[in-house]
Amino acid sequence: MNITPSQTARLEFLTRVTGKECQHLLDTDGRLFGDLFTVEDAKRIEADPILAERLDAFVSRFGRLQDTVGDKLLPALLIALAETTGPAMENLDKAEKFGLLVSADAWMEMRRLRNQMVHEYIEDLVVLTSALRSGHAFVPELVAAAQRCMEQAHRLLAHSAAKP
Repeated sequence: MNITPSQTARLEFLTRVTGKECQHLLDTDGRLFGDLFTVEDAKRIEADPILAERLDAFVSRFGRLQDTVGDKLLPALLIALAETTGPAMENLDKAEKFGLLVSADAWMEMRRLRNQMVHEYIEDLVVLTSALRSGHAFVPELVAAAQRCMEQAHRLLAHSAAKP
């Protein structure tokens, strides 16, 4: 398969961005979840600007990495693999078949959780705490999926560069 110069540039850019986003999410995850995040911690958000910023950073970085991988890198990979892209769920199913995602359903659960973290942020601290803990539990899977996508992109780029 031949990857066009614009596809090459897009994959190179997206893998660089994805790598940085993985590291930023892991850094924030480590700072926010050094200890078990509790409802008591959530109650301190208004009085503790550093905690509030960490929480904002975690939610933002979790969502950003998921958006970059699911909405940008994954479709670019599918196109480079000469696959047709379609609605998000179809792309996720293809990614699962290629081994890039462990489960399209788990990815959708991460998406639901991301939306919950964003929308339940202010009102219900029990729901927020539960969503944050679940998000924290999904970080290794999210980062691993991103890394598999980046590895696939690097293989495609290396294969394309090797062809005359």
